[in-house]
Amino acid sequence: MPFMLNNPFAPKASLPYHFSVMSPLLNIIEAVLGSLLALLILLQHRSSGLSATFGGSGTAYVQRRGAEKVLFKLTIWISVAFFGIAILMMYI
Repeated sequence: MPFMLNNPFAPKASLPYHFSVMSPLLNIIEAVLGSLLALLILLQHRSSGLSATFGGSGTAYVQRRGAEKVLFKLTIWISVAFFGIAILMMYI
């Protein structure tokens, strides 16, 4: 059937209207950001234990310094990017 390969009158398969080239790339980026976000959350130091959740002595203000501050800010930025891409993927 070589005549079917170069036939200009053969029907062309069209992609669905919601498919784009960016969709698989955004899925990969979303997975990587989700993994990084989980890792950054697990790496953060907890300043108070479970007793502070139920009204214990968890009222002290803790100032982050050095690497802890970098992890905290990076977690915020990664989470903003994660949710931003999730919202963007709804419209693509």
